[in-house]
Amino acid sequence: MSTEHNVSGDGAERILNAAIKLFGEHGVRGTTLKSIAAEANVSQALIVHHYGTKEGLRSACDAYVADVIRERKEETLAEPQFDPLMTLRRLEQGRPLLRYLIRTLTEGGAHAAQLIDGMVADAKSYMSQGERDGVIKPSDTPHDRAVVLVIWSMGALALHEHVERLLGVDFLAENVPPESLQRYLRPALELFKHGLVEDGSFDHLAAFLGEEKSQGTTQTSHDDKK
Repeated sequence: MSTEHNVSGDGAERILNAAIKLFGEHGVRGTTLKSIAAEANVSQALIVHHYGTKEGLRSACDAYVADVIRERKEETLAEPQFDPLMTLRRLEQGRPLLRYLIRTLTEGGAHAAQLIDGMVADAKSYMSQGERDGVIKPSDTPHDRAVVLVIWSMGALALHEHVERLLGVDFLAENVPPESLQRYLRPALELFKHGLVEDGSFDHLAAFLGEEKSQGTTQTSHDDKK
């Protein structure tokens, strides 16, 4: 794993690699600085020097994972889906990053919220660029669309055991070809490319939602004049 973000020198990078691996395997509460130091082959004092506390190290791990996803936005945008976990799979150290994400999502808390918020902001940016490039359809609710896509993606990751059970797709498997993801990606691509319902279906619901949006806009306008 190599990055310019939040890493200064080989010792700091080894610490970050070790923390991501162990946090993903055992959780933050189940991982000690002593075990991270042993995994990284450094002293605990060096961890404290670079990251302060275990919480500081965890924040650095969060930032690293978010940066990796962000740096691959062009690769993600070039494909017919917006699934950060798919791009992570291609990295040499992708599996530890995915395990770390799973732990973060299932443990919840402020760290998970910050990570998800960053993903939503990035997804919104990706799709805005996609709209300008003529790849993505415009949305009346770009922020909410980004939220839903990220939640769907991260939900699949958090439920990865059931994805494997029902579709035979293992997000965490080592050394597997992209073809192994077909049963997950094909229906996802179908939904993105063709949609789900036939033209005319649920028009009444769409009209209702349009009216709700219009009323909300009118109410906001009235509130602004007060």
